[in-house]
Formats: sequence, structure tokens, C-alpha cells
Amino acid sequence: MNVKPARSRIAVLAAALIACGSASAQDSWPSKPIRLVSPFSPGGAVDVLNRLIADRLGSRLGQPVIVDARPGAHTIIGIQEVAKAAPDGYTFMITTMSSMVNNRVVYANLPYDPVKDFAPICLVASAPSVLVVNPALPARTLAEFTAYARANPGKLNYASNGNGSAAQLAAVLYETMADVRMVHVPYKGIAPAMTDLLSGEVQLMFGTIVALVPHIQAGKLRALAVTSRTRSALLPDIPTIAESGLPDYQAGSWYGILAPAGTPREVIERLHAAIVKALKQPDVSKRLAAEGAEVIGSTPEEFGAHIKAEIARVGAVVRAAGIRIE
Repeated sequence: MNVKPARSRIAVLAAALIACGSASAQDSWPSKPIRLVSPFSPGGAVDVLNRLIADRLGSRLGQPVIVDARPGAHTIIGIQEVAKAAPDGYTFMITTMSSMVNNRVVYANLPYDPVKDFAPICLVASAPSVLVVNPALPARTLAEFTAYARANPGKLNYASNGNGSAAQLAAVLYETMADVRMVHVPYKGIAPAMTDLLSGEVQLMFGTIVALVPHIQAGKLRALAVTSRTRSALLPDIPTIAESGLPDYQAGSWYGILAPAGTPREVIERLHAAIVKALKQPDVSKRLAAEGAEVIGSTPEEFGAHIKAEIARVGAVVRAAGIRIE
């Protein structure tokens, strides 16, 4: 008896059965609840987006999407958990530029690789910041502020919600492009930074628009410019930094959805399609706009390219400024 052909036929049959099983598993996805990991504490714009996405995806996919908050260590704890999760389509996350780009370029020993450890699904939205100053400062426009800062090197203190934060990097980029020198004062969160900004202990901050609008409208803070390429719908009368004299300036944050590397392509495509449909719903875009965010809805390939480009762009700014966290 010639056993080689028999073994060959068995091997082919086994491979076919495995392929059929895999295809069947993917065709039946999802067959159980899906976990949406949030590396942020509950509350704030990211939590709003988590709830919106979870609710809409759950109804579209036919399975509950459960938000699982895993905050800590500047989002590193939750993101590392997703990086190590099984790539079976039942774990993914919403995260931000700070987690995927800023952490990558400022931490000396980051326990995850934003490019290698994740499968991009969708760049959901962008979130520009606004440069605000305490009204005691004489500047009323960005040009006046730049002139004042150049005339007073090292005398202006700017607040941020921590070393390596989007707020600090926005300020560092401005310093570099405008040729000014200011003093960074990092805080453990936005609340204490806001307290000192309102009291005049620090003179300025690049902050989240939605958090600053009430103080701007009340006249407690003066908005000089927004950091995005286009004006914000929440502050339509405030010019961008680019149109105020620094044409190449762009900063702020963004929200994106990723899965563990190795997640089946078919699952990525179905998730992406469901996410984009959710983002096109008027109530979703309206709710995000109320948080100062602008809907994008990119393809997985566009999002992956965006992460790489941002790491290169922000990395150059960080290296020039000597920002590093051990």
C-alpha cells in the first residue's frame, strides 16, 4: 500500500477542515458580547465616545458591546491589556493621540508598540485645542501674544495636564515655530491647572476646547487661537494659529479605534463598516460636535498611516525639546 498519497490526502482534508472551521467562526462573529476597553477614567470626552460607539455597535452587530474601563499609568495599563488580548474580534479599544503617539515618543520604556501590537480600525474624530490666556495678560491676538512672549523670554508660565501631554506638545510646537521661550508647569490633571490659570498663577494654556468654552464665554479666560487647520464650530470667531501667522502649525488630539494585532481581516472590515455607519448618524455627529470633536471616519489603512506619520512628526518636536520620561 502506498501510504504517501493517503497521508497527502489526509493532510489536504485536515487543512480544508481547519479553513472551513476558521471561516465558519468568522462568519458567525460575533457570537458573544464584545469588550470595548477604555484606558481612561470614566467621564470626559473619551467616555462620551465610548458610550456612543458601544451603544450603536451593539445594536448593529447583534451582541452587547461592554465598556471596560482600565485606567492608570497614563493609559498604559489598559492599552497593554489590549495588546496582549486574544485577536479573536472580542476585544478592541478607543484611544487617543496621547496614548498612541505621545507616549511612544516621550517614554523611554513603553511596554507596547503602537504600530506592531495593534490592528487599526478607524480614525474616528479629531479634537483641536485652543490657546487661552488669563485676561490680565495684555495680548488680545496671537500676534500680540507672540510679540509679548519674545519681549519677555522665560517669564510666561504655561499650564498642562502633565509631562508629555497633548497640551505640553502643542505649546512646545508653538515655542519652536514662533521662536519664543516659556516655562512649562505640569499639573496632575486639568482641574488644578485650570484653577491656577483662572487665578493668574500661570498665564496661559493650550487646552481642550469643550472644557474652556464656559470660561471663555464668561470672560474669565481670553481665547487667542485654535490649534486645528480650520476653525472650531464651538468658537467660530476665534482664528486658527495657522491663519494667525504660523501657517504650518497644527496640533491637538484625535480619537481612534484599534484591535489587537492579528485580528482577522474580516472582523476588522465588519467593525469598520459598523463604526462608519454609526458616525454618520446625525445624533452621533451632533454629540461629538458638542464635545468639540470633528468626525473623520477613516479606513483602517488611512488610520495606520496616520499613526506612523504622527509618531514621526511629534517625535521630531519632542527630540528637539528634549522631552523624556524614564
